[in-house]
Amino acid sequence: MCTGKCAKCIGISLFPLCAVSIICNVIQLFPGWDVKAVENSSEQLTPEVLWLGGVIGGGLLVLVPAIHIQATGREGCCNNRCGMFLSIIFAAVGVVGSLYGFVASVLGMVRGPTCYFSYHNETSGTTSQQWGRPFDSELKDFSDKNYLFNKTMWDACESPKGVAEFNIILFSMVLASTAISLILCAVQMFNGLFGCLCGTCGKKE
Repeated sequence: MCTGKCAKCIGISLFPLCAVSIICNVIQLFPGWDVKAVENSSEQLTPEVLWLGGVIGGGLLVLVPAIHIQATGREGCCNNRCGMFLSIIFAAVGVVGSLYGFVASVLGMVRGPTCYFSYHNETSGTTSQQWGRPFDSELKDFSDKNYLFNKTMWDACESPKGVAEFNIILFSMVLASTAISLILCAVQMFNGLFGCLCGTCGKKE
């Protein structure tokens, strides 16, 4: 496959990945399908969701490069060495954006959702209810004690209902889409380099 066709294929493939990242991140603003969480976002929303890794990282910072990369694969003014050189820069932006969304998703999954749960104070022996992150493992515990591998722990979140599963599914989707975007943008950087040096092998009528 010539570099021009490869660029076009990569650009087109990035569009649905951007859509998945943006949609999933927006849905995460309503944990457990509860619209009230947005009104008190600082307390009830997971910080990684507010970082907008899916909207900004895997979304906008990949969408703009995707438009240029796809255009580079067409025959015409963009189908030249200059266009391929620019695609390297745009692809690098896509790599940065994808990496941002990927890291935000990993942190969000590992640290768990923000929810209303019962907290037992061992010092005073009292139990209180509060908003927080009951599954926050501080990125150290990946054993069966981690909530990701122990579904019975998910019931610790009293509100919103099902927020743990909600959190895992959506962060997983953003993580997967940004990971694939990262790979595609990295491939385009090498493809753009070859296209810049050797041409796009596009046929002229």
